[in-house]
Amino acid sequence: MQPHYLLGIDGGGTQCRARLTDLQGRVLAEATGGPANVWSDYDAALTCVGQLIDRVLSQAGLAPEALAQTALVAGLAGANVSSVQARLASWQPACAALQVVSDVEIACAGAHSGAPGAVFIIGTGSQGAAWDGERFTLLGGWGFALSDQGSGAELGRRALRLALLAYESIITPTAFTRQLMAQFSDSPETMLLWTRSATPADWARVVPQIFAAADAGDCHAQDLLHQTAADIGLMVRRLIALSSGRVALMGGLATPIQRWLDNDIQARLVTPQGDALSGALILAQQLTPVRLSI
Repeated sequence: MQPHYLLGIDGGGTQCRARLTDLQGRVLAEATGGPANVWSDYDAALTCVGQLIDRVLSQAGLAPEALAQTALVAGLAGANVSSVQARLASWQPACAALQVVSDVEIACAGAHSGAPGAVFIIGTGSQGAAWDGERFTLLGGWGFALSDQGSGAELGRRALRLALLAYESIITPTAFTRQLMAQFSDSPETMLLWTRSATPADWARVVPQIFAAADAGDCHAQDLLHQTAADIGLMVRRLIALSSGRVALMGGLATPIQRWLDNDIQARLVTPQGDALSGALILAQQLTPVRLSI
């Protein structure tokens, strides 16, 4: 059936967003829900996606059957994992056309308006994607324990390790390291117990303090940011090679970390032209026989 509508889903680890448009790109409805990470909680993620699909159709004044006239692209966190991709093959909503990709792929499509380019997302975690006009190449995105170079979680973990070194006078303490230890009542044991249940987002909560201390001249905080910038540079240089040099940084760390990056990296960065939802809609448009501008 010829699609009459385009539906983009941006399913992240914190929240899921949906946007419904007509073929001319006019927004008919938008909705936001809970997390939609198909790696960490497959069933809950698809339940959230299904609820948002129902909600945007209702908000647009369309019957549920209108989904059969809709080209749907869902970019879901965790969809880069092969075992999850195999499981997603059985997810078949009653739409006119369907494509399921990872959330970083729709972010890449949005950042470059569907043209070849790359994106490196640096928030609590990190992941990169490059689009050469025919296929995506993904970098990273394997979780806090194995990957997440340049992320807020990794930066936070380094900061707390450094604070513990300073507490034991292995390195020179500063007001910054004392501030971090004070959050654990100056007790390494309290810190140790905290690590048993700490999530990546918990580790990342100290990031604003790191930037503030670096701006105030703390040498340890500045070293931490230089390390993070070096990790980002490592990933971005590979993305540059994959994307003919057009790379956009996205995510919560993208703006504050830029001035810490090497000059050659800063010179190769471009401003994102759109967000992940706009990227999902660009890909949805490509599923239709007639492609119009979004």
